[in-house]
Formats: sequence, C-alpha cells, structure tokens
Amino acid sequence: MSERKVLNKYYPPDFDPSKIPKLKLPKDRQYVVRLMAPFNMRCKTCGEYIYKGKKFNARKETVQNEVYLGLPIFRFYIKCTRCLAEITFKTDPENTDYTMEHGATRNFQAEKLLEEEEKRVQKEREDEELNNPMKVLENRTKDSKLEMEVLENLQELKDLNQRQAHVDFEAMLRQHRLSEEERRRQEQEEDEQETAALLEEARKRRLLEDSDSEDEAAPTPLQPALRPNPTAILDEAPKPKRKVEVWEQSVGSLGSRPPLSRLVVVKKAKADLDCGNGQPQAAPAPGAPQSRKEADPAPPTPGASSLSQLGAYLDSDDSNGSN
Repeated sequence: MSERKVLNKYYPPDFDPSKIPKLKLPKDRQYVVRLMAPFNMRCKTCGEYIYKGKKFNARKETVQNEVYLGLPIFRFYIKCTRCLAEITFKTDPENTDYTMEHGATRNFQAEKLLEEEEKRVQKEREDEELNNPMKVLENRTKDSKLEMEVLENLQELKDLNQRQAHVDFEAMLRQHRLSEEERRRQEQEEDEQETAALLEEARKRRLLEDSDSEDEAAPTPLQPALRPNPTAILDEAPKPKRKVEVWEQSVGSLGSRPPLSRLVVVKKAKADLDCGNGQPQAAPAPGAPQSRKEADPAPPTPGASSLSQLGAYLDSDDSNGSN
C-alpha cells in the first residue's frame, strides 16, 4: 500500500507524454471566479449603488484581439445585487486600472477625468508643434508671459508677508483682551442697573398695595386690658350657702318651680276661732270683698325651706280636724 501524501510519482519506463490526449478548449471560454468590485459604480437599470470592495461570483473571459505589450486583457461579468442586470468591465494594464464597459456608470472619477484631459491637451499641443514652427513660438511667448505673471504674484505675496511681519501680534491680542474685558464689565453694569430698577419698581408697587389696604380697613386702636384688683375679693360679703335637703335632690325645690309651688298653700298657725268667744267667726257675704291679708296667703320667710312649709301645712290640717 502506497503512502497517502507523496511528492514523487512513479513513471514507468515506457511512458511517453506525447501520447497523452490534449483537450481542445475554446479560446474564449469563461471561468467562474470570486472577486470584489474594483471601483464604485451605479446600475443603469435600477440605480442601485455598488460600492468598492463588494464581493461577487463573476465570470471571467479573455478579450480577443486586445493585447497591451503582450499582456492579455480580461473581461468580467457580474450581476446587480438588486435587479440582476448584467454589468461588465475589463482590465486596463496601460493605466493600471479597470474600465467600465456596460451596464453601469463609474462614480467618483473626477480626478481620473482631469488627468485624462490634461494628457489629451498636452498630446494635441505636441502634435501641433511638430509640424508648425510658428505655433511653437506662440506657445513659448504664452509660457513666458504666464511665468512673468506668476513671478509678479509671488512678489506681491512676499511684500504682503513683509508688511505683516512688522505687526505686533502680542499688542493686538492684548488690545482684543482689554476690549473683551471692557465689554463684559459694561454688560455687568447694565445688568446691575436693570436689576436695581426692577427691585425699585417692585418695592413701589408693594408700598402702594399696602397703603390701599390700610385705607380700606383701618384697624381700631387696641385698648389695654383692665387688670382686676387682686384685693377686690376681700371686700365682697360671703354668701350663705343653703343646705340642700335629701328629698330636694330627687323631687326638686318647691319654691324654684312655680307649677309645684302652687300646690302648697301655707295656712295660718292661729285658728280661725276667737280666743274669748270660742265661736267661729261668721263667713263673709258672697259678694263682700275680703281683706288683702285674708285673700293672699302669708308669704314664706326668706330663710324658710320647702320642708318647713310642708310641716306648717300639716300642722294646720291637724288643728282644723281637732276643731
């Protein structure tokens, strides 16, 4: 069994390489290669931008009848990432670049176009000077005139730089700094004045409001409180306290309530019979007026209690019953 990785192959003694059949492939055959977009381009079909460095699976072929110094030129076919339209470009070994051929337009090639324009103008000038000596003289005159203008402009720039060289930049900066400080100080003073004016206006407005409120409602002057005499209680006579009976706590005082006081009538303790005759007095006539003392019962004594009045009433009843 032979080795899996070998560098030398066995050739038999009767090996003839000319007998190996050769494949006849077309010269314009295409290969599938993996490449990146060499420049920024925009699709003509859908307007999609394809940026430099985007990867594609392209088809590569050799351009027929186009060679630069023996170097073949290759053409590449790619598809738009949006509309799948075919885009082709080929190599440009003369300018070491790529050339857009079909399906898209190249972007950001202003510098390249400028260089191409300069080359074209230079080539046309050389062709004119080759067969026309007067054209050569005219071109030299124009070049000398342009050179003189350039020198004059350069001299003006030098003079301007010399004039600016005598300028004291430190003094300019110092003056600018002083002007800035002056401007800041002036702004600060203006702010302070404005603030003071606003405060003064607010103070005046507050004073006016206070004066109006005082005019509308003037407060009455406060009178000093009279202090009681501490010894005035000694001059007052002591008030006698009446003893509350036990039955008054539940029934109440008869003298304090007029409806109950009418029920108790105080009669005279003295009998209506005369002491000397022993006979009752004659009743008065029906229409005769009675005296005030007989009509009105005797008022109770100020110091007598309701219980004593009730006792006097009971004694009067007993005396009447015995008679």
